[in-house]
Amino acid sequence: MKDFLKFTFASLIGVILAGVVFTILGIVTLVGMVASSDTETVVKENSVFVLDLNGNLQERSKDNPFKQFLGDDFETYGLDDILASIRKAKENDNIKGIYIQPSYLSTSFASLEEIRNALLDFKESGKFIVAYADQYTQGMYYLSSVADKVIVNPQGTISWHGLASEPIFYKDLLAKLGIQMQVFKVGTYKSAVEPFIATEMSAANREQVTAFMQSIWERILEDVSASRNLSVDSLNTYADRMMDLQQADEYLKCGLVDTLLYKDGVLSYLKQLTNRGADDKLRTLSVSDMNNVKKNVPKDKSGNVIAVYYAYGEIGVNSSMSASEEGINPEKVIKDLRKLREDETVKAVVFRVNSPGGSAFGSEQIWNEVVRLKEKKPVIVSMGDYAASGGYYISCAADYIVADPTTLTGSIGIFGMFPDMSGLLTDKLGLHFDVVKTNKFADMGTMSRPLNNDEKNALQNYVNNGYKLFVQRCAEGRGMTTEAIEKIAEGRVWTGAMAKELGLVDELGGINKALSIAAERAEVDAYTIIGYPAKESFFTTLLDDKKSDYINGQLKETLGEYYGSLKLLQNVKDADRIQARLPFELNIK
Repeated sequence: MKDFLKFTFASLIGVILAGVVFTILGIVTLVGMVASSDTETVVKENSVFVLDLNGNLQERSKDNPFKQFLGDDFETYGLDDILASIRKAKENDNIKGIYIQPSYLSTSFASLEEIRNALLDFKESGKFIVAYADQYTQGMYYLSSVADKVIVNPQGTISWHGLASEPIFYKDLLAKLGIQMQVFKVGTYKSAVEPFIATEMSAANREQVTAFMQSIWERILEDVSASRNLSVDSLNTYADRMMDLQQADEYLKCGLVDTLLYKDGVLSYLKQLTNRGADDKLRTLSVSDMNNVKKNVPKDKSGNVIAVYYAYGEIGVNSSMSASEEGINPEKVIKDLRKLREDETVKAVVFRVNSPGGSAFGSEQIWNEVVRLKEKKPVIVSMGDYAASGGYYISCAADYIVADPTTLTGSIGIFGMFPDMSGLLTDKLGLHFDVVKTNKFADMGTMSRPLNNDEKNALQNYVNNGYKLFVQRCAEGRGMTTEAIEKIAEGRVWTGAMAKELGLVDELGGINKALSIAAERAEVDAYTIIGYPAKESFFTTLLDDKKSDYINGQLKETLGEYYGSLKLLQNVKDADRIQARLPFELNIK
């Protein structure tokens, strides 16, 4: 018995000690991996920056030192990282050029245009840009057309067919479930509610979608025309021929590409450009590598800071968002902007907005803080893919607004949606409800019955007041009359190029243009650019119990264009009932 206890105890101690040892080894390994991910990248002579695009693009990415070990090729990139990498590649003499390897990138044309403009700036250094793909999506071809040499596989394809928008309508599906959406809105063009109350686009919505899609397509044509030395008419003709289904030889004949090569031929060509021997290994740098390359400029010692504050995603309501939740948390934004207002070293703020809108209440709270911020220092808005409805609401008070030509903005309007689930609950599930109340509106908002006329009138009046306030804020911010704003409001969506003509935007350009304007208005020549809010460390992200980033990334990869429809269901469930936002899913492709 004693021997048994002795051996059992010894085994238990062994297991515990082994656990402790492995835990320590795991921690040491983890710390080592994180430390190695922060190690400065040494750039060897005759290197090539490889812009390998296959995944999702966000305004900012999160650090993940494990991604190279997970075997997942579908990445989430930060637009800020890509722009910074291209800028560093231009400045570093050891980097001879950029090799674009575009597979798929889930983003909008405004972000692609920012990357494209950064590549155009890179070309001024005299360094080369080469692009190669087996299959170019339309967006990836638009980006890659900037290259000195565009190459496609001899059996490859190029998608070039124009733009289309195909929204999905849910009215009949909801009717089968016994659910009816009760809608209150202001704005003839405020189409966010249409998928829930109609089975096709309204005439007004069709008009605005046609207009802004044509504006985007014209910009794409102009850019590709300039880079490929092809006429706009020719490019439109090619689109009508559905180039997706043409042979690769036809792309060469039409001037869409410069040559046809297999992948090994491309690598040999890159070795020639970098003076590497046929048996030498091509020296390459990824975006992750470039993140750890030091800038080839002297460190600023002025103490001046130009802050870039990133606000991207849907605008929530203070009480409904956790600190780690994706999207724009008004409470956090207000606190952060207040700190920037009080920080004497911050000489100007570039407010980077990439939002389709969201809560009207949350938008108003952020608007108020932007007004207070600009009393102390210049505030320049830089619009990303979207700065529409609530996204425009939080932008309109700035001193100056810069937008990409293909940014979707405007959409000055308000709506509210309230589901009536009595058909589902009572007619289909057999649930019955009764109520006792002390006052007339005590049970307003219950989903067990439709709204009555008094409730509908009260809600429409509330939405009307919200719209008047929205118009007033825009008029004040843009130095226009409310009558002038009302003529271009009504919930209508405009591209950045269209918005500039209407006075809703001051200048066309990307975030770099906004930074130069901020420095000019702050009257500073030397300054450091700092992004806010500070990026979460890897350990913070690791300890966060939310797994939404990874799951959403996998869903986007699997569902493609239908991902937005799935996300829509979550939006309807979680959104504030009174909204200032774009249609839930534009579905432009």
